[in-house]
Formats: sequence, structure tokens, C-alpha cells
Amino acid sequence: MSDMQVVREAATLRLRVEEKLREAIASGRFRPGTRLIERELCTLLGVGRTSVREALRQLEAEGLIVTVPHRGPTVASITVEEARQLYEVRAALEGFAGRGCAEHATPEQVTRLARAVDAVEVAARKGRGLVESKTAFYDALLEACGNGVVRQLLRVIHNRVTLLRATSMAQAGRLPESLAELRAIQQRIAARDPAGAEAACVKHIRNAARVALEVLAKGSPASEAATPPRKRR
Repeated sequence: MSDMQVVREAATLRLRVEEKLREAIASGRFRPGTRLIERELCTLLGVGRTSVREALRQLEAEGLIVTVPHRGPTVASITVEEARQLYEVRAALEGFAGRGCAEHATPEQVTRLARAVDAVEVAARKGRGLVESKTAFYDALLEACGNGVVRQLLRVIHNRVTLLRATSMAQAGRLPESLAELRAIQQRIAARDPAGAEAACVKHIRNAARVALEVLAKGSPASEAATPPRKRR
């Protein structure tokens, strides 16, 4: 069975398809410019066209997919300027979220955040599940920040940054730095240090931005068209 296969649960099937496609984009499996062909996705995911179409519409609303004339749904690309703007806003909002966590997180939420960082470190050692574990870390951070509006805005931005996350983490030397930065965020929140948590969040995003923008500016493969998903034989 393909690792893209979706467990059939009627009430959550569309959401599961969305998650699988979002993960595939975040991990670089479907890179910017990749054409997403419905019948191939149906085979890959093991679901019907209705579920795939609904998921594609949602991802298009999030800006992860664009509909290109004569090509259909295609994984979106991000320009250098758009990426710069996204990271600027993300740094400001995530810094605010880090401060809020340090001020408002419950002991249970602080523990969840620490376990999320542990999971990221385990994924890094194993060489798999890194995107998913980092997503879980951000989910824990946003859940504990105490501000629903910031949480909602950051989720939208995170969805767009998904197109760049695999690119920045893949650069030589970035992963150890990123792990240290996440641990610093968690420690400042656990220490109930609002200013320190905010500064740690801002530092993490600015460093990620620096790497991603350098790659985009050089015309990295991450910003070019990729091979469409193949049919399973």
C-alpha cells in the first residue's frame, strides 16, 4: 500500500485527503510547478474524484495550488518578494504568539510543547516525519498562545510557507540550527519569560527566512517546475 493511501472515514475523508496533499507539498514530494492530475491522485490516495476535487479546492483557497489554463491544478510557486513579506509578517505574529505562550500557557500546554520539540529531534535523527513533527510543534505553540485571532492568521501564513519549509530545512547546516532554535523557544516559554520567548521566535523565523530567500534568489529547483506525480503500476 502506498504511504499516500487514506483510511476511509466518511466524516473526515476530505480533511484526510487535504492533509495528505498538504504534507506532500510541504515535504517536497509535490514541488512548485507540479501538475496535479485528478485520476492519478485518486489512485495514489485510494479515494474517489469527489474527495480529491474538494481537497484541491480547499488547497487552492489556501494558496497552495493554482489553476493554470490548459494544465489544471498545479502546485503554486512563491516569488522572492512574496516570501519576504510572508516571513516578515510571520516573525511579528509568531513573536507575539511566543510571548502569549509564556504568559498564558497551562502546565499541560507547556508539557505538550516540550514533547513536540522532542518529537522534532527524534524525526531529525530518523530522517523522516520532520515536516509533520514541526507542524505539530507549531500547532502546540498556537494552541497555547491564548489569542484566537493570531492563531487563525498564523495558520493561513503557515499554509503558504508550507511551499518553502522543505526547502529551508534541506539546506546544509540549517536543521541543527532550527532544532536549537525550537528548543530555545520551548525553554523560554517554560521559564515564563515573555520577552525571551518572543525574541527566540523572531530569531527562528528570521533565520528560516534568510535561508529560504537565498535559495529562491538563486533560482533553486524549489521554485521551478517539477515532474508530475506518476501513475502507480
